[in-house]
Amino acid sequence: MTQPDLDRFTARHIGPSDGDIAKMLAAIGYASLDDLVSAAVPDAIKAFDGLELDPLSEAEVLGALRELADHNEVLVSMVGLGYHDTITPPVLRRNILENPGWYTAYTPYQPEISQGRLEALLNYQTMVSDLTGLDIANASLLDEATAAAEAMALCRRSSKAPAGAVFVIDADCHPQTIAVVETRAEPLGLSVLVADVANDALPDGDVFGLLVQYPASSGRIVDWAAAIEAAHERGALVAVATDLLALCLLRSPGAMGADVAIGSSQRFGVPLMFGGPHAGFMAVRSGLERSLPGRLVGVSVDADGDQAYRLALQTREQHIRREKATSNICTAQVLLAVMASMYAVYHGPEGLAAIASRVHDRARAMAGLGDPAHDEFFDTVRLRVPGRAAAVVEAALDEGINLRLIDRDTVAIACDETTTEEHVAALQHVLAVDGGAPRGSIPTSLVRDDYYLTHPVFHEHRSETAILRYLRRLADKDVALDRSMIPLGSCTMKLNATAEMEPITWPGFAGIHPFAPLDQADGYRVLIADLERWLAEMTGYEAVSLQPNAGSQGELAGLLAIREWHRSRGDDGRDVCLIPSSAHGTNAASAAMAGMRVVVVACDDQGNVDLDDLRAKLDANAATVAALMVTYPSTHGVFEEAIADICAAVHDAGGQVYVDGANLNALVGLAQPGKFGADVSHLNLHKTFCIPHGGGGPGVGPVAVRAHLAPYLPNHPLVPEAGPDTGPGPIAAAPWGSAGILPIPWAYIRLMGGAGLRRATEVAILNANYIAKRLGAHYPVLYTGRAGLVAHECIVDLRPITKETGVTVDDVAKRLIDYGFHAPTMSFPVAGTLMIEPTESEDLTEIERFCEAMIAIRAEVDRQPDLLRNAPHTAAMLLREPWEQPYTREEAAYPVASLREGKYWPPVRRIDGGYGDRNLMCAC
Repeated sequence: MTQPDLDRFTARHIGPSDGDIAKMLAAIGYASLDDLVSAAVPDAIKAFDGLELDPLSEAEVLGALRELADHNEVLVSMVGLGYHDTITPPVLRRNILENPGWYTAYTPYQPEISQGRLEALLNYQTMVSDLTGLDIANASLLDEATAAAEAMALCRRSSKAPAGAVFVIDADCHPQTIAVVETRAEPLGLSVLVADVANDALPDGDVFGLLVQYPASSGRIVDWAAAIEAAHERGALVAVATDLLALCLLRSPGAMGADVAIGSSQRFGVPLMFGGPHAGFMAVRSGLERSLPGRLVGVSVDADGDQAYRLALQTREQHIRREKATSNICTAQVLLAVMASMYAVYHGPEGLAAIASRVHDRARAMAGLGDPAHDEFFDTVRLRVPGRAAAVVEAALDEGINLRLIDRDTVAIACDETTTEEHVAALQHVLAVDGGAPRGSIPTSLVRDDYYLTHPVFHEHRSETAILRYLRRLADKDVALDRSMIPLGSCTMKLNATAEMEPITWPGFAGIHPFAPLDQADGYRVLIADLERWLAEMTGYEAVSLQPNAGSQGELAGLLAIREWHRSRGDDGRDVCLIPSSAHGTNAASAAMAGMRVVVVACDDQGNVDLDDLRAKLDANAATVAALMVTYPSTHGVFEEAIADICAAVHDAGGQVYVDGANLNALVGLAQPGKFGADVSHLNLHKTFCIPHGGGGPGVGPVAVRAHLAPYLPNHPLVPEAGPDTGPGPIAAAPWGSAGILPIPWAYIRLMGGAGLRRATEVAILNANYIAKRLGAHYPVLYTGRAGLVAHECIVDLRPITKETGVTVDDVAKRLIDYGFHAPTMSFPVAGTLMIEPTESEDLTEIERFCEAMIAIRAEVDRQPDLLRNAPHTAAMLLREPWEQPYTREEAAYPVASLREGKYWPPVRRIDGGYGDRNLMCAC
C-alpha cells in the first residue's frame, strides 16, 4: 500500500489512502480519479483557471495566522453599540468552543442523538424568557439586527393594522439595526419611519409595529410602558431590543407590556470576534409562538413516556413553506447559544446580578468624570466635552482605549465586565479632571423586583468540577463527528481540523470590536481580502462579500443584488424568480424575502430541470423574469448535462442565473459557476470550507458575483469600506458578518493549496460513487447522471421497502442509531428516501462500516422488521424485565460485532413529536 505523505495536511484531511482510492476505483470500474471525474463531470463545465496556491504545513499556517493576529491591535473596547467585551470562563471555552463534541455536531433533526445540545438550548430559551419576562423564546437567531428585522415581519403578520401602516423605529436604536431593518423592509413593500419616540411620542398615522431600544443606544434608560400602551391602542405590536445583562437589574420588557424582545446574548461569555458569530435572541408573549421565526426546542416524551427534547413545531420552520414563507431563517447560532446559556448556568442569577452591578458601578464612576448627557443609564455614558470630542477620543487611544465619537461635543463610554478601576483612572487622565463622585442611576421605577433563573439548572453548577461534569454528561448524549461519520446529503459534514479551529480563540482575532478603527484590524483586513480573492478565483466570479452570516442570508444578498441591477436598468417589472421543484426550501423563501414572485419549474424523472417546462415558463414570463435559482450539482446529487444551456436560456430571456453553492464540494478545482453561465452564488463556508456546523450554527454564507453585480453587494452604514456605496444596505449587523470564524476557511485553503482542493473534490465524488455502488444491490439509487455516476452525494430509495413491508425511512434512520450512526438526510429532496454524502474526509474503514450497517439493516427488514420499528434501543429498555420482543437483546444492541468495542447508547427511545406539539412547553 502506498503510504501518504503525512507531513502534508492534504493526506490528513482526505480520508482514503492511495491504496484505498485504488480499491474503490476498481470496485466502480475506473483506473484513476482523472478517469472517474472525466466520466462524471459534463464537458460543458470542465474549466478551472485558478487557484494557483501552494499548500503550507500546519505549523506554517499557524505561524502565518499568528502573524495576522499580531497585526490586529487589541485595545480596551468601550465603543458599545451592542458589542461588549466579556470574560469567557476557561472551562466553557475549552469544553464547548474548543471541544469537537460540541462544535462538530449537526442540527438536531435527529433528536434522539441530540439530547445534550437540545437541553443546552432549552436552558438558553429559559434564560432568555426569564430575563425578558416573556412567555417563550426561540433557540437563537443570527444576530441582533437580523432579529429586529424578523420582529418587524412578525409584527406585520400579527397586527390588524391596515395595509400601508408603517413600522416605527425609535431613533435611539443601534444604527446598524436600523439599517438592516430598512434593507429587509424595502423589498417586502414595508415602510419604515425612524422617529424620536421617547421625546415626541408615536407619530400620527397607521402603525403596525414599534421597535425601541432598552437601554437605548445612547445609554439612557427610558420607561417604555406608556409608549407600548399607546402603540397597542393603535393596533400595533411592540418589539423591544434589549440587553440581557442589563435585565438582571432592570424591569423586564414583558413587565412593560412588550409583545416581542430581541437582542444579542454575546456579552454572556462570547468573545467580540470582530462582530460574530453571536447568538441573537427573540422572545414573544403568549399567542405569538406560532409566528416565531427560527428554531424552537420543546419538551416531549419518548416511546416509554419519559421526558425528551426535540425541535417543536418543526414543520413550521419557515423555509419549509417555500414561497409562502414569511422568513428564510433555516438555522440558528447553536454553538454560541450554548456558550451563553452555560455562562448563565455557571454564574447563576446571583452571579449575573453581581456582574451587572459591577458594570453599572463602573459606568457611574465614568459619569463622575464629567458632564453626562443622561442621569439614568446602565453601562453606557455620554459625556459632554464641548469642542473636544475628537481630541478626547484620540487621547484615549494613546491610553489603549477605544471610545465612540458621537459628535464634536460628545463621546460615549461603554463599560463591561472587563472594565477596571485602572480604566476609570486612565480616562480621568484623558479628560484632565480631578475626578468626582460616581453619579447616575437606574430609575427606581425600573429596578427589577421579580425573580428569574429559578430553575435548579441555574443553581447546581457553581464549581468548575460541577460544570465540567455537566458539560460532559450533555456531550456524551450526542453523536457528533468526533464519534462517527455523519453522512448527511447536502450538508457536507467534513473534517474541521484542529489547526483550522485553534486560532479563533486567540485574542488577536477574538478580542476585536467590529467598529474599532480599521487601522487596528490590519490582520483581519488582509485575511478578509485573501479570502475574497481566493473564493472569487475558485468560483470564477469577480467580487465577493463575506457579510452574510448564513447561507440563507447569502441567498437574500444575491437576490437583492439581482433586483438592484434590474432596477438600475429600468427593469423594475422583473420580479419573477424561477426555481426548480427540487430546490432547497430556502431558495423560495429567500426569493419571497427579496420581493420576488416564485414560479416553480418542473424536474424530469432523472431529477434534472425539465428544459421544456423551463422554456415554457420563460416564454410565459418573458417581460418579468428576474432570475433562475438552481443548485449545481443538482439537489438530487447529479451533474446536469444541460446547465450551460439552462444559463443561456435565462440570459436570453433577460434574467440572471443564481447558482446555489450548497453543493460546491463537487466543483472546487473542477469547474467554476461564474465561468459556465452563473451570475451569482452564495458559498456555504460551513460546508465546503470547513467551518463546523456547531450543532446547527454558526455558518457563513458569502455571496459571489460577476462584475456587473458587484456594485450591488451589501454595504454598511458604519464601515463604508465593507461594501460598495451603491449597495442595497447591510444584510447583517457587523460589517463582515461572522468574521471571527473566517480564520477557519483561510487556514483550510492555505493548508490544502490549489491541487489539494481539487483532490478533495475528486475524492468526495469517488466516495459517493463507491457508496452508491456498494448499496445499489440492496437499495435502488434514485438518480444518476452520465455513465450511471452521481456527483458528491447519492439518494437511496426506501419507498419500495415501505410499500412492501411498511418499514419507513424513519425506521431505518432510528435503527442506524443502534449502529452508532447519524442518519443521512431524510425525505429530501424526495419523500421516503435517504440522501448520503460521505465527503472526502471519511476513510474507507468508516465508509465500509456505514455500508455494512445499511446492508445489515436491509436484511433486518426482511428477517425481523420490529428491530427497526422499535429503534433506537436504550440500555434501560434492554435491561427491563420481562423481555417480550420477538428478537434477542443482543440483536437489538449489538447487530454487528464491532459495536462491542465502542457502543453509543442513545439516552432516549423514539420521541413522540406530535405530543410535544400538542403540549407545547419550551422552557425548563
